[in-house]
Amino acid sequence: ETEIGLLLRQAADGTISRLIVSGRVKYGERVRDALMRHCEKDLGPLALPQIPPATAPFTVAEYFPDPLVSGFHDPRQHAVSLAYLVPIDGECQPSHDALDLAWVTPEEAASDEVRVEMTGGHDRLLRLALAHAGRLP
Repeated sequence: ETEIGLLLRQAADGTISRLIVSGRVKYGERVRDALMRHCEKDLGPLALPQIPPATAPFTVAEYFPDPLVSGFHDPRQHAVSLAYLVPIDGECQPSHDALDLAWVTPEEAASDEVRVEMTGGHDRLLRLALAHAGRLP
């Protein structure tokens, strides 16, 4: 059965929301290594992420300080996000800065209950991932 892992975190502004695993690629770092680092950082060292052999994203999202530009919002910067589907084969433990890690079905992930818990466009990115995987209800 397919489930999607959603992190619960407190943002810098004090709000609490559901997020997907995300993060930057460091200078000189390969995309594949960054994917592994972020999965292990957010899901624990025993998560065993199955990074795809080809590091082609399923979509590219642009985050803007102005939430009206693209629907993807980051008040700190303009950022380009490469989005991947990464299967997890191991045991997951939310990282020290995550309050919770919830596993939801594709139907639950696409629900209004989950959508309202997500901010910054992560709900839109989640729906794009579900559609890409052929799992959007």
